[in-house]
Amino acid sequence: MIESRLLLLLRKSKSVALKFSSSNSTRCNAFSPHFGLSVEPQSRSYSLFPRIIPGAPVTRSLVSRGLRSLLQNDMKNFCKPSFRNFSTSASISSKNTGGVKLLVNAGPKAQKAVGIWLFVSAAWVFSMVVLGGVTRLTRSGLSMTDWKFSGGLPPLSDEEWLVEFEKYKQSPEYKRINKGMSLDDFKFIYWMEYAHRMWGRALGIMFALPFSYFLRKGYITVQLGLRLSGLFALGAGQGLIGWWMVKSGLEEPASEYTEPRVSPYRLAAHLTSAFAIYTGLFWTALSVVMPEPLAAESRVWVQGAAKVKRIALPVSILVGVTAVSGAFVAGNDAGRAYNTFPKMGDTWIPEDVLILKPLIRNFFENTATVQLDHRILATTSLCAIAGLWWSTRKLDLHPAVRSLIGNTVGMAALQVTLGISTLLSYVPVSLGSAHQAGALTLLTFMILLNHTLRRPSLQLLKTLPTVVKTP
Repeated sequence: MIESRLLLLLRKSKSVALKFSSSNSTRCNAFSPHFGLSVEPQSRSYSLFPRIIPGAPVTRSLVSRGLRSLLQNDMKNFCKPSFRNFSTSASISSKNTGGVKLLVNAGPKAQKAVGIWLFVSAAWVFSMVVLGGVTRLTRSGLSMTDWKFSGGLPPLSDEEWLVEFEKYKQSPEYKRINKGMSLDDFKFIYWMEYAHRMWGRALGIMFALPFSYFLRKGYITVQLGLRLSGLFALGAGQGLIGWWMVKSGLEEPASEYTEPRVSPYRLAAHLTSAFAIYTGLFWTALSVVMPEPLAAESRVWVQGAAKVKRIALPVSILVGVTAVSGAFVAGNDAGRAYNTFPKMGDTWIPEDVLILKPLIRNFFENTATVQLDHRILATTSLCAIAGLWWSTRKLDLHPAVRSLIGNTVGMAALQVTLGISTLLSYVPVSLGSAHQAGALTLLTFMILLNHTLRRPSLQLLKTLPTVVKTP
């Protein structure tokens, strides 16, 4: 009677233990690659059951020895890994360390939708920068002498066109440069500036409506929401900066021999703000669709990416500074002076590079100094990017990273070629706008490179093999 009850107890404990083992082993297998846990003690202890409980009757001593062995030894081995898993899992979830933080909720479809929206927004800003360059190169930026935040309809009748034309005739640009301009010529420059302004307002609507929709659907996390709100505010302020810039060109110049144009400081602020918005949108879009870096497939590649990043980050800053210096070239109309290369006229360094007082003004207002600075920075950027490629030739890198570095070198060479061609051709609209687009394209390559070189999350890093296993 006692043996039969003990046998019944053992069978019940076996079924309970097996159920608990099946769920626990799943957890053990999930954590074992990260923390070196093993479930072998459990399976070894359960293999004792067929030997302890044979089909024939067993003696009291065998049953008691088997029960004692199960309770004292095997169950101890069974419980140890289980509690280790629970404590490790709890510590990870409580500290939230090592896991990548997604910027979008509600799964892959929401992630894809938000990513596409952000990439389209970034492309829209890119087109705004190019359109702004064309507007500046066609001297259309000062054709509209007033500004409203919400915008308005263009002139629709001949009388309305004449009213706008009369406003423009009061501006310094008309009096000193475009005196005698026909109404048809005025309509062209007016439409260019009007298109630039309305394209920016359309961007605001295109950004705000999907943003509100995604917020309502719960796709946007708090972190992403704050970042996008900041970019939206910067975009709204961009319109104010643009009018602040245009207003400086509507004022009478200090000298009667000076051509009316916008302040180079304000133009640089306007262009730098546009570049900052584009950078923020493009980086955020990449972070949404690629929470983990592309190069995170082996620890060797991660180590190689870390070495490249030490060089890529300062090179990216240099590229950004070069782009800002180009804004001062545009603001001072310096591209229409010293249209020779590599010398500036007959000399390497013009004599009047430090003519203004105080000395610092020469780097922002002196035509010769501004162009010389841009030449030096552009050449240095090209050499730095080429040096980046040269220093990473022997590193073990992800193929995408290596290809991206090579493409960046090619884009830098193309951008320098565009700049020289623009200078030698006396800044035609086609080459000038292509050069401005090239600056933003080169910045795009640098953003993409730095994003790809990010360090992966700790959770992913623990699972990476040392090297990539080739088939």
